[in-house]
Amino acid sequence: MHWMAQHWLALVLLAGYTGALLYNAYLGSQASRGIAGYYVGNREMSGAVVGISFFATFASTNTYIGHAGKAYDYGFAWFTLAILLVLFSWISWRWIGPPLRRFASQWDALTLPDFLGSRYITDSATTTRHPLLQASGIVIVFASLLYLLAIFKGAGHLFQMFLSIPYEAGVGVTLVIVVLYTSVGGFVSVVRTDVLQGVLMLLGSVVIFYFVTQAAGGVTSISALRAIPEKQFLFELNGGIPFAVLLGVSLSGSLKLLSDPRQLSRFYALKDEAAVRRGKWIATLGLAIVLSCLFPVGIYTHLILPEVTDTDLIVPSLVSDPSVFPLWASDFLIIAILAAAMSSMDSVLLVAASTLYRNVVAPFSTSSRELLWTRAAVVGFSLVAAALALNPPGDIVEITIFSGSLYAVCFFPAVVFGLYWQRGSARAVLWSMAVGISTLIIWIGADLRQNLHEVFPALLLSTLTYYGLSRLEAPRFPDTRA
Repeated sequence: MHWMAQHWLALVLLAGYTGALLYNAYLGSQASRGIAGYYVGNREMSGAVVGISFFATFASTNTYIGHAGKAYDYGFAWFTLAILLVLFSWISWRWIGPPLRRFASQWDALTLPDFLGSRYITDSATTTRHPLLQASGIVIVFASLLYLLAIFKGAGHLFQMFLSIPYEAGVGVTLVIVVLYTSVGGFVSVVRTDVLQGVLMLLGSVVIFYFVTQAAGGVTSISALRAIPEKQFLFELNGGIPFAVLLGVSLSGSLKLLSDPRQLSRFYALKDEAAVRRGKWIATLGLAIVLSCLFPVGIYTHLILPEVTDTDLIVPSLVSDPSVFPLWASDFLIIAILAAAMSSMDSVLLVAASTLYRNVVAPFSTSSRELLWTRAAVVGFSLVAAALALNPPGDIVEITIFSGSLYAVCFFPAVVFGLYWQRGSARAVLWSMAVGISTLIIWIGADLRQNLHEVFPALLLSTLTYYGLSRLEAPRFPDTRA
């Protein structure tokens, strides 16, 4: 009772937040009676709503807990990732979103494998069972599983550090809430919920930055670190990690904005070109605000916490410290960071489940109840991810960066070249995927990532494979630049 009396604001906010999620689930269920409504909101979403959803989906606990803490180890060089993320967000909306929206609508594509099938498979009679759809679907399912693992890990730490709830119970609570509104409401529920979550995340990032800098002695207290000899690595390009490796980490994380199915699915739902133009600025500006507030946290932590062994615990430790955050701010941030977790989790779940059923299972099934089975896939997939999160491998950033690397080497050539080059074939995409994945595994297995991140050689070879094989094929796709 004492705890409830002390944290009454968190309980009120959590109750209101959960009520809003359930209401959005109801509204989503009304709009999701058909499969196009459940997958992409009937392609009638506005630019403002999708723009907020875009940055809210991308900025998850990976950003609030993983990325915010990594600057403690890597110093100011870690800001390279933040700069590239903002840049690639704009690039995605400027050059990927417009043609992808048009062709997804023209071909009635609801998933990324649907788009790849329409773009690259010439024999329509074998499209649904073509190896390209199954292979791309399996990659999406596996990479989504890794990403969900990381988000569940962050949510579990959130409940453990803030609310003194056991890690396992925290994972379970997150699972129940997200599965409920995602499985019932589909894409409309997810996007409407992302708007609420995006606003909470923006406010939360500003609150974190303000109180952390105040606890460290003010924004200008960074100068105090320069006078400490053992902190000089924070100001060096190669201080915490070789910059070539850091650049690879940053690139693999940023390329997800051009090739991650959960980000690309937002473009499918936009209603027109005007919505694309409006969403571009909202998404980019929102992401820039969140990142500029969170990435410096690890730097300032050197002036607050004497020793840190796990950077994933920096933000939870600070937020639960009454000498850093007043109680009302801590209670608000509990909900804001929970919103960050769920804003990515729901999108990953929906994309993974829809791809799993539509492109991997359905071609070999006689069932016509696609909507029902997709909802069942949401539940089943999330249960597997939550179970694996009870003993996750690696830290949050490592898991999500590998997930991003998979998406980059498998889909970057197929999507970017596929939209802006007349050539290309299913064979070229399949071989580029195989070469990219093999290079990732070999590079990591041979422990070569200490000097050069695996995404560089893997993406280079994947792209060269796609280009080389595509040159052997006759052009069959109209130039989209007009």
